[in-house]
Amino acid sequence: MAAPLSVRLEFGGGAELLFNGIRKHQVTLPSQQEPWDIRNLLVWIKENLLKERPELFVQGDSVRPGILVLINDADWELMGELDYQLQEQDNVVFISTLHGG
Repeated sequence: MAAPLSVRLEFGGGAELLFNGIRKHQVTLPSQQEPWDIRNLLVWIKENLLKERPELFVQGDSVRPGILVLINDADWELMGELDYQLQEQDNVVFISTLHGG
């Protein structure tokens, strides 16, 4: 059983507007059977933090194309993307590169 996990989430590039304009969130993820990974985190974010227009943040079980994800300042593609297992005090940043115009 995975213990509760404290992580920092940041949203930028306009993505914060989907979260009541709040850019930084320190959250404690609850205990669960399997270890927390980015895939589980996205479900948790959608159910607990996302305030509006989920289609602008998630697509299927991943983030929408155009959202850059950094895990501890490294591109998530280098970290295993959805399968990356979160660690205590990880910093996960979501930056929207999609802009109207």
